Amino acid sequence: MSLNKKEFTPTDIVNELNKYIIGQTEAKRAVAIALRNRWRRQQVKGVLKDEIMPNNIILIGPTGVGKTEIARRLAKLANAPFVKVEASKFTEVGYVGRDVESMIRDLTDYAVNMVKMEKTEQVQAKALALAEEKILDILIPPVKKAQVQNNVSPEEETNNESFQNQKTREWMKAKLKNGELNDKMIEFDASSQNAIGMQVLGPFGLDDMGINFQEIMGNLMPKKKKKRKTTVSEARQIIAQEEAQKLIDMEAVQREAIERVENSGIVVIDEIDKVAGGGKGQGPDVSREGVQRDLLPIVEGTNVNTKYGVVRTDHVLFIASGAFHVSKPSDLIPELQGRFPIRVELKSLTESDFVQILTAPQNALLKQYSALLETEGVTLEFTKDGIKEIARIATEVNSQVENIGARRLHTILTSLLDEILFDVPDKIPSDKVKINAKVVKEKLDSIVKDRDLSKYIL
Repeated sequence: MSLNKKEFTPTDIVNELNKYIIGQTEAKRAVAIALRNRWRRQQVKGVLKDEIMPNNIILIGPTGVGKTEIARRLAKLANAPFVKVEASKFTEVGYVGRDVESMIRDLTDYAVNMVKMEKTEQVQAKALALAEEKILDILIPPVKKAQVQNNVSPEEETNNESFQNQKTREWMKAKLKNGELNDKMIEFDASSQNAIGMQVLGPFGLDDMGINFQEIMGNLMPKKKKKRKTTVSEARQIIAQEEAQKLIDMEAVQREAIERVENSGIVVIDEIDKVAGGGKGQGPDVSREGVQRDLLPIVEGTNVNTKYGVVRTDHVLFIASGAFHVSKPSDLIPELQGRFPIRVELKSLTESDFVQILTAPQNALLKQYSALLETEGVTLEFTKDGIKEIARIATEVNSQVENIGARRLHTILTSLLDEILFDVPDKIPSDKVKINAKVVKEKLDSIVKDRDLSKYIL
């Protein structure tokens, strides 16, 4: 699906998210409306278009309930530039740490790579054709201008040689296309880009200043060619890649990337609760409120210098998320709260949710482990009562030790399948392994009962 399609409705978005994320209907609805509103804004004519601001969202809920996954899947769905950052990585200007503007630079880098890949795909066929011609030139060099010889006019000789050369090239080209020459070794000139490194002392790198030092030095210093010897099939890929770079207009790529960032970019600011409630502590806590104040202009809308040009953040969608165990959303400074008008609370996962998470999504954990063991010729089968038992233990451990949501399933399945995953390559007891409630209880009950031990193992 693409954002350009009018049929891309909030219902479609929720249905797509349902394939990967269980429950959390309210959060899915909120992000679906926010995404659809971006499409609606693009259709608005006149000056009002610039006045319509995105409705930034705060997702509140414990770890492992799907906050980040919702945002990540949303960006994939919209084919939009997306970046996830941790608020705790940023610090107030003057303290050591990353500059908050670097998130927009990262987003622009992502967008440029995204557009570049799309453009490369568009010119791939042409680049491969050019690569094949270059390989033919290496295998059968074209005829050079003939010298005047006894009684033979240069035109006649050249025509004769050219004709023979052309016939041979056509014959070789057919063999090349059929893949008959794939394993033949050839030597060719490939571009060699000098790696230019430069250390910058202090908290900000050249990238944080918006300077593309690599490009500046690359333009000053001529590109070197180095001899490479590979098979024809590998040479075709290397040369095609070089030809594709020449066919792409990088200025147009950068312009399109900046436009995408400004109109459909999504930034997820994780752990926003870690910078809430500033001024109450000592040491590193001092800069919490400072980070919020530095974030404010970015979220409100400002111009950020990147190595590709100036990017306006007025219409970038910001999705903040945090567990808010210690602090509350109201602990954020009022100005920042006002910039995140939509608040959605995600619910803790229940036992039935865990059963769904284990089986329903396209990337469900049980499907992943089954696929891994299939590579060894072993079929891994989980019975219904076995799945229910895994879900029950996950819920119990989350309530006893620390609620880490769906991530608990990873730790439980690792402990449960530890022996099987270790023994399969050597012992291979059979080509089918069945996991039922009895097996799960035997393997995990002792861990769950010993609460102190489970803190370390699970």
